[in-house]
Amino acid sequence: MCCTRPVLTAHLFFPLLDNLISVLEALQSEDWDSPTSCPGWTVRDVASHILGDDVTQLSMGRDDYKAGLIDAYDWDSLVAGLNNLNDQWVEAMKRVSPRLITELLKWTGGQACENFQSLDPSSVGPVVRWASPQPAPMWLHIAREYTERWHHQQQIREAVGTSLLTDPDWFGPVLATFVYALPETFSGVSAAIGTTVRVTVSGASGLTCSIVRTESGWVLCNKESTESAARVTMDQIDAWKLFTKSITRDIVEPRVVVEGDQELGFRALDTLSIIA
Repeated sequence: MCCTRPVLTAHLFFPLLDNLISVLEALQSEDWDSPTSCPGWTVRDVASHILGDDVTQLSMGRDDYKAGLIDAYDWDSLVAGLNNLNDQWVEAMKRVSPRLITELLKWTGGQACENFQSLDPSSVGPVVRWASPQPAPMWLHIAREYTERWHHQQQIREAVGTSLLTDPDWFGPVLATFVYALPETFSGVSAAIGTTVRVTVSGASGLTCSIVRTESGWVLCNKESTESAARVTMDQIDAWKLFTKSITRDIVEPRVVVEGDQELGFRALDTLSIIA
């Protein structure tokens, strides 16, 4: 029997926002134009994108205003639609000063944090498409939004040479959320019922979980399996960057250890925990 544990993150939004504002307020004017690991986006662009995330959550999630909803029936259309909306937003925000972007982030960010804290984590939430095409538990939606804000803040921090938020209290929930993409990653893989792949993310914030083939498909288990067809071990930084397309598979693969079924194990490197 497989079991999973909710990743509860609502309490982290306010301190994460405080850290972001502290970084942005300390920037020099030239820092805002620093390139980030997000292709074509500067620090200003990434900060603007986080602001857009807040606006979207408040408009659609809190206010049930669906005018900007993307009408997409497949993965490629969804990615193209989101990328187009994101680019439009970032381009429009180029007219806004860094000071005003920061002030707007304080305003929208505080409201978004309050909204996330008001949601019932055990209720049914929206679809988290990289995890499943079906509606997700609300806690997974909240955790997805946490990973979005954490990841983009790290892009800003990397770009300006500020320390990353990789302590377990911050980073652990990110990795614990990302592995919920594993069932979707393996959805097209044929294997006998009971076949298990164990994935270990090494490091202080890491974890070990298993993905198991059941009659209904592949499911995630937040526990180790004693008998696994494949055992995969990767570093926590590699996992974060690989699962968010911040680093390419060919760079990570030589550092990953796969024991047992090589084809099955290396499939885990196709995991994508963002829509991109």
